[in-house]
Amino acid sequence: MRRLLLATALAAGLLPALAPAALGPALAQPARTLTVGMGGVPTGYDPHYHSTNNNNAQLRQIFNPLIDLDTQGRPFGVLAESWRVVDDLTWEFRLREGIRFHDGTPFGPEDVAFTVARVPTVPNSPGPFTTQVRPISRVEIVDARTVRLHTSAPTPFLERDIAQVMILSRSIHANAQLADFNAGRALVGTGAYRHVALSLGERHEIARNPDFWGERAAWDRVVTRFVTNPGARVAALLAGDVDLIDAVPVTDVQRLSADPRIALFATDSNTTAFMFPDAARDNPPHITDKQGNPLARNPLADLRVRQAISLAMPREAIVERLMQGQGSPAEQIASRALPDRAQGMPPLQTDLARARVLLREAGYPDGFRMTIHGPNGFIVGDADILQAVAQALTRIGIETRVEVIPPAPFFTRATQREFSFFFSTFTANSAAVMLRQVVMTRNPAQGLGAFNRGHYSSPAVDGPLAEALRTMDAERRAALTAQAMRAAVDDLAVIPLMYVRVNWAGLRNKVRYDAHPSWFTNALLASPAE
Repeated sequence: MRRLLLATALAAGLLPALAPAALGPALAQPARTLTVGMGGVPTGYDPHYHSTNNNNAQLRQIFNPLIDLDTQGRPFGVLAESWRVVDDLTWEFRLREGIRFHDGTPFGPEDVAFTVARVPTVPNSPGPFTTQVRPISRVEIVDARTVRLHTSAPTPFLERDIAQVMILSRSIHANAQLADFNAGRALVGTGAYRHVALSLGERHEIARNPDFWGERAAWDRVVTRFVTNPGARVAALLAGDVDLIDAVPVTDVQRLSADPRIALFATDSNTTAFMFPDAARDNPPHITDKQGNPLARNPLADLRVRQAISLAMPREAIVERLMQGQGSPAEQIASRALPDRAQGMPPLQTDLARARVLLREAGYPDGFRMTIHGPNGFIVGDADILQAVAQALTRIGIETRVEVIPPAPFFTRATQREFSFFFSTFTANSAAVMLRQVVMTRNPAQGLGAFNRGHYSSPAVDGPLAEALRTMDAERRAALTAQAMRAAVDDLAVIPLMYVRVNWAGLRNKVRYDAHPSWFTNALLASPAE
């Protein structure tokens, strides 16, 4: 009745035109809600626990780094409004004024110092952020809005490294553990959205932070549903149960792109998919002769065996047929989206006959037996790629069995060295960082080789890479990085497979999405269609 009377009065000109909010809650514009169907499940909600794309993307909605990188890889200020290199060992950051955490606690330089000190202390991390802060020898608080990060050596990648580290509060998070974040108690940041409710592995709800220091968030409420089954994710989108999905199955890309109700958003990613051989141990698990007996030595330690495995990989077929063109064959460890990748490297060949010859020369004329491992649902098609790898190895005489494992336990077990030959991916914003994290000799004290789960080690890689990581001159740094890359590829530290193309799909009349090369899925990259 109230609406009828108001409408009649307005039509008759008895009342002035009123904004919807002035008519009361009943006539106010409905809250904008975004519902996301996300394929990957975060492994933990402590921002310093595990560096994965899923974790980092979700937590960026609640927490902020000092600076961040846009979808073109360009740095921009977040909690820091500006920054500069004072000298080769000093970076200065000017903090924004008046920022508060969601509970009203002021943000200040002490929180930066606390965060840098906390990162290396997070226990049981399957993928730590230690590398990003290890070069920082001291945090100097200059004044209430200025901090200086002093490094133990020239650190040209500090700008990109610090962009990966989200800032926590010294007072709020002083004693916070992973369980506190997973329970939601410690999910208190400075970000554009506030934590509302969390059901691990099922659903996460956040709401717009009305006191956010930056641009007003596009959505009043965001619900992320974790839908690991690809078919169910697509069905939820087509039924209108969700507005946006990530990890679009390659088999559905063409169908969805032809649906007028659906918009696709795609980009070439910063991600390389590869197989990681354990060439470091004498007797790694899951490798035997064809009768199931232990081998006298580790075949993966022989470069000729690794070369045979690489020659068996049907990279073109994986990309074109299995992934239906959603990617490109890899010829090195750094994706084509990275600015400092080695130039002019030839494609990695497929030659089954040559692969069999190399196995004979290495002393395995009849091959051997191996179980290979990988995650199921970490990236689109990962389990299918692993099956294709197994079939290719079997063709050259390596009798191969596949075991796929959910991502969280898989990465924990891979870090604990329970596998000998496994599928993995890595996403980095530069080739040097990719090499540093994946194939540089592990050194936890220095934060090197944090994701080198095969414990690979080579002076030919470490030497030029270590020099690159402390070289401020960009041209010389790129040359040293390329030298290290060629050494890693020649030695097949890992077996590169493909560079990943990533796709999102959304309701055309509801949402637009800024596709991120680090395949971040979050509300910060989504905007209303109207």
